[in-house]
Amino acid sequence: MSKNNITYRLMTPEEASDVSALVRAVFDEFIGPGYTQQGIDEFYKFVEPVALNERILANHFVMIAVEKEVAVGMIEIRQNNHVSLLFVSKNFQNHGIAKTLLSEALLEAKKLESGLSRVTVNTSRQGVQTYEKLGFRQTGPEREVNGIMFIPMAKRLES
Repeated sequence: MSKNNITYRLMTPEEASDVSALVRAVFDEFIGPGYTQQGIDEFYKFVEPVALNERILANHFVMIAVEKEVAVGMIEIRQNNHVSLLFVSKNFQNHGIAKTLLSEALLEAKKLESGLSRVTVNTSRQGVQTYEKLGFRQTGPEREVNGIMFIPMAKRLES
């Protein structure tokens, strides 16, 4: 799909390094400053290119938003029902890219799992407002695992 010169498609394994760099840059500016070193290290391990590619060979897929052959946003979906990562480059935020990434990813997930009725996410504090705009609601208190702080949220899907 294309919108305002941005194309949305599945990530190829060769793009994992660029996508990882995008995620790290956004994390470093907006989320990382509130994390402990343990949390930062844990997050970096999760978004390494090798880790991204291993997950897409398992039960994940990554969709990217591309402008002029450069990834400007990404969403990773686990088991067709959980948002593992959703990041948009600073200069492209507040332009509907996250909303379109989620929408396109859910279309892909529904192709793979036709009865999909709910999607979840564990978001940082900084992401709560964005996810609320996308129709998610908090489902539990903030937690911390291995230095990663997160708030569980879920969204009911229409049939």
